[in-house]
Amino acid sequence: MAANFWESTQRKHWLFTKDELAAVRQRLEDEDPANLAQTFVLPDIRLVNMYLNTTLVMSKLGKRLGVRQQALATAQVYLKRFYTRVEMRRTNPYLLMTTALYLACKMEECPHHIRMVAQEARQLWAAELHTWDTSKLGECEFFLISEMNSQLIVHQPYRTLTSLQADFGMSPDEVTLAWYIINDSYMTDLPLLFAPHIIALTAMLLALVLRPPASNSGQAGGGGSAASGMGATAAALAQAQARALLTGMSGPGTPSLTPQSSGLGGDGSANTEGRKGTDARLGKVQRFAAWLAESNIDIEAMVDCTQEFISFYECYEAYNEKMIKEAITRFIKVRSLDK
Repeated sequence: MAANFWESTQRKHWLFTKDELAAVRQRLEDEDPANLAQTFVLPDIRLVNMYLNTTLVMSKLGKRLGVRQQALATAQVYLKRFYTRVEMRRTNPYLLMTTALYLACKMEECPHHIRMVAQEARQLWAAELHTWDTSKLGECEFFLISEMNSQLIVHQPYRTLTSLQADFGMSPDEVTLAWYIINDSYMTDLPLLFAPHIIALTAMLLALVLRPPASNSGQAGGGGSAASGMGATAAALAQAQARALLTGMSGPGTPSLTPQSSGLGGDGSANTEGRKGTDARLGKVQRFAAWLAESNIDIEAMVDCTQEFISFYECYEAYNEKMIKEAITRFIKVRSLDK
């Protein structure tokens, strides 16, 4: 069960369509007797997800504790699952983030002592958690497990990436970029919408059709993000290239790719070195396309997943951490959720 995604609780209970997920969130707001959604208005859920991810991972709690990426990803999935059962404004998100990370570390077999986790969280968020102790974290852990019906095993996209990267001859830079794109998926609803292998394959496709920026070079496996280097222009280009490839696969056979049709270049005036690089990248994309055509992968799901990634990168440009933090702090203070 734990090793088989198709028989897992994740597939059976924690995957939604976009309409189902929107209905779940709307129901939580409608069923709230205190009418918190109207009293404490939050920004776009995508921006809130970005804040929770950034606060939990980037230079914050996860980094201070030295938590590995697998556990960080699991913690973020726990948060997303929990908030499909409980309205966010009824909770202290900082306490939930701390608890989710503590629980994820235990599940991913890299546990941290509860006192250490509590101490680091208090130092980070003294104003939001100034009166709580380890007993609060223990109570919240029980609450978290209960709302998730003890369904704590999470299948991640990283395994698909590591198992297939050699098959398509991906360079270290391309693997790192794909890894960073997968990291970005946890700032979106993708873990609740698509199977892990769909997210991984989409990330690999985006990494292959985009030239990895020099800033992304390095060892895969870290908590880096592709979002900061993925502007709206690059996002639109990636969308056009990826959708052209995937849409062309709806018919029989392998799609015919040329430098022009794939968006990978093809200018006759290009120098020899650049042309070799373009041909190499085109060959990888063709190999990837041929593999997809022969597989049973849901191409429509990959198209939708690509669109979600691109929407995220476009939305990322409107991210304002201060604005979101103030909105969350307001309902924490007014409702005394920091006690």
